[in-house]
Amino acid sequence: MTRKQDGAGGGGPRRKAEIFAATLDMLGGLGFDSLTIEGVAQRSGVNKTTIYRWWSSKSELLRDALLHSDVFRFEPADTGSLRGDLTALAEEVQRLLDDEHRRTIVEAALVGAVRHQAMRDLVVSFLDDRFGRHQPVFARAVARGELPPDADAAPLVDAMAGALWMRILVRRGAAGGTYTRDLVGILMDGVAAAGR
Repeated sequence: MTRKQDGAGGGGPRRKAEIFAATLDMLGGLGFDSLTIEGVAQRSGVNKTTIYRWWSSKSELLRDALLHSDVFRFEPADTGSLRGDLTALAEEVQRLLDDEHRRTIVEAALVGAVRHQAMRDLVVSFLDDRFGRHQPVFARAVARGELPPDADAAPLVDAMAGALWMRILVRRGAAGGTYTRDLVGILMDGVAAAGR
């Protein structure tokens, strides 16, 4: 689908932020099944023909909302060590998911991913995007000699994300302080052992 430029920097319709906010609000409040472009149009106050001009399906719209909304945006820390960077990342995930609005969006996305291939593809796309954004953390760790040059960071990220999501979303526990330090310590010890 060819999207027209609208004079707003070429990045989407002029009220893109409102459209993305309405999309994520509906996902969190109603779930993937009940998310519709018509509903997003009504909630955002944007004509549905404008939305269809830019996104041909709700999956396409939801993908852009997840990737480009400010709701889940944060910059990876540069603390000078992999341990520090991972701790900062874990604390940032805790901060994001402490917010009830963000947490309901994440929960709805995960539930939808279990039931629908389209939502699963969206979640994988989102996670791949975030993994790509965190590559500098691991490149710096390789340059400092904390990771071997051929290290695959994906299992490390998956292990940390899985533990944090289990702790915060399922157990409804805090992931700060001792938990974060213990988790990163376990992961770092495993990384060090694997590099020997």
